[in-house]
Amino acid sequence: MKRLLFTAFAALMLGGPALTAAEPAHDHATTSAPAAVHRCPMHPWIKSEKPGKCTVCGMDLVAASTAVAPEGVVALAPSIITAIGVETSVVSRQSLTRTVRVTGAIDDDDTRHRLLTAWAEGRVEKLHVNVVGASVKAGEPLLELYSPELQTAQREFVQLARAGELAASALPAARARLLRMGLADTQLTELLKAGEPPLVTTILAPDSGTVVAKSVYEGQWVKTGDKLLEIGDFSKMWFLFDTYEQDLPWLAVGQTVEITARSIPGEVITAPITFINPNLDEMTRTAKVRVVLPNPHVSASGTSHVLYHRVLAEGRVLVQSPAVLAAPRAAVLDRGTGPVAYIDRGEGHYEQRALSLGRRGDGLVEILSGLTEGDKVVTHGALLVDAQAQLANEASEHASGPAAPSPAMAAPSAPASSPAPATADLSALATAAIDSAAVLAADDYAAYQKLFPTLAAVAKNFPALPALELGTDLKSARRSFEPWSTAVADLLKPHRAHLGVKIFQCPMSPVLKKGRWVQRGEPLKNPFYGSAMADCGSEVP
Repeated sequence: MKRLLFTAFAALMLGGPALTAAEPAHDHATTSAPAAVHRCPMHPWIKSEKPGKCTVCGMDLVAASTAVAPEGVVALAPSIITAIGVETSVVSRQSLTRTVRVTGAIDDDDTRHRLLTAWAEGRVEKLHVNVVGASVKAGEPLLELYSPELQTAQREFVQLARAGELAASALPAARARLLRMGLADTQLTELLKAGEPPLVTTILAPDSGTVVAKSVYEGQWVKTGDKLLEIGDFSKMWFLFDTYEQDLPWLAVGQTVEITARSIPGEVITAPITFINPNLDEMTRTAKVRVVLPNPHVSASGTSHVLYHRVLAEGRVLVQSPAVLAAPRAAVLDRGTGPVAYIDRGEGHYEQRALSLGRRGDGLVEILSGLTEGDKVVTHGALLVDAQAQLANEASEHASGPAAPSPAMAAPSAPASSPAPATADLSALATAAIDSAAVLAADDYAAYQKLFPTLAAVAKNFPALPALELGTDLKSARRSFEPWSTAVADLLKPHRAHLGVKIFQCPMSPVLKKGRWVQRGEPLKNPFYGSAMADCGSEVP
């Protein structure tokens, strides 16, 4: 190459050709100025050495700049900036807001849950409380027990009481023994009056509450320690929910939780968090959070609503942090090697910055390092700017070597390794998945049939996805759609901020039990159940 350039320079200086017979003649324009590469603004992997039309969308190809930008900086032509719709936002100090959505259950107060067991061996002659759900008050009869052991203890107590001062020292111990065996003070007073123990002993309720479990039947012989009844106190209920590790920095005791349940439609119960369990479940990596609720709940209009035991409920916690250096979440890209963002340097130049991130809010993310206050970060089109940067790097690598002829209109030989076609394919995949989920959520199988050819065509670009079948009816279509939709949601999850989509999960989906789908926004509409359980699910954080 050096020899060729020297020969050409010598020919110019001498005013004539200076080529030797051993070297083939080259066009001067070719050796001094390689042909400009023309690309499609919307599909930059479509390129040509000559002006022409894009084979995908038909747009005019534009000449790409051959200037090599500094490392980490990409230079874009105004036409490309306009085509991909680049938008920026200023990094500033502001509060992070986060909506933590949770699902849990309303249970009774565990500290007042009472398990009643048999204090003495005997036969249950009669049950005064014979159904689960029955309300009992302290001191009311629960059951009648025939127990020779209990009769003997009562007879000894009566005899010691009659003995007077001679047995005064032993009487307290006999009395305490009967109390431990389930008798009340009133029953001991009546026993002394009667002077003879009854044939059967009535066992009284030690506390008020509601029977939540029954393990005994009339005529059953029980032994000491056998479980008889469980009584729960429903005057106060607990809303218990699991929270993931990434949500723990946002939650604190005293924060208000807005709770809704299907058993009280239209009502929102507000109560503070009273306890966060510091012990995480090793399998689910979640912690239990407790909210105490008065029962019944009295609404703002004065209407009283009973909170039922163990019903499912959903909660929402609105939290806000102090002012921190923050940037829009849409500006952050995760390329697998760490988060990055692009800042606008002016005149079509965008610089890549590696970031260190803190907490993530609904729309903002805390910036620990990598950006400074006042930086203008790309929020819309960041993924395409990143793709252009990688294409520019490839172009500069090819330009540094010998120029090789390429077809006039050639798609890349390995589309899967090029970020730009993946971006376009992901956008098409997201649109097809969203449209299909919407018609399935609307119970419209006919509309799904019309969308299916487009859905199948888009799915071919992602052979790793599960197979997708149309099915013969709505039920079979949903059963095939659920695994496919879940895989698509997982594939789109790292790019959802740039694609403008939300991912939701149903904890009771028919096939996977944790099926996921993609939507543009809220409210969620479950495609796996449709109108039968339209709002079943929650957003994936």
